[in-house]
Amino acid sequence: MRMQFQNICEIIPWSYSKCMPALLIFSVVALFGMTGCNKVDTSGTQRAPTSSKDAASVPYDLQFIDTMMVHHQSAVDMAKLAATKAQHTELKDYAQTIVQDQEREVAQMGEWRKQWYADQPKAENMDMPGMMDSMKGMDMGHMKMLEGADFDLMFLDMMIPHHQGAVTMSKDALLKAEHTEIKTLAQQIMDAQQKEIEMMNNWKTAWAGAK
Repeated sequence: MRMQFQNICEIIPWSYSKCMPALLIFSVVALFGMTGCNKVDTSGTQRAPTSSKDAASVPYDLQFIDTMMVHHQSAVDMAKLAATKAQHTELKDYAQTIVQDQEREVAQMGEWRKQWYADQPKAENMDMPGMMDSMKGMDMGHMKMLEGADFDLMFLDMMIPHHQGAVTMSKDALLKAEHTEIKTLAQQIMDAQQKEIEMMNNWKTAWAGAK
């Protein structure tokens, strides 16, 4: 990069001071170009995952497995952070439950994928009902900077819609899934997460009022 700057100044027969604007413009353009190529997101907002190629054309059950595994992993990532940073003991305990339950379900779905779709490419479909709504407002970077009650409330603000998206996905699976195992899992997700949504809403009301 230094050699490129030197070449510019050698080519342009001006004084060093007159060459500085050109150097500054070159620096900004180069930095912007490198940032764009690497797709760096400086906002801190977690980027929503994108759909796999032709995901919507593969069997529904494969789409559900691959997409719900992505969905679960994002919940696990949030919960692991809350298990160490949350102020309220009940939220820390709940976060650990999320990690245990959803990692177990991810492992189960992984086994089904090996049995049923071993040779199939990824089929993550972000257009499945509920998936994109789950990922809106996900901002792990911001949440990491918060402490105490502010952290706890932001976790709830992110996890409640995330759970609501999982419920929507599960309702869809009850109608469309081929395998009984998928339908059973979908019902379990609905039953558990609807209760958890109510619990988190109650916490949100109580903790926001106590700030």
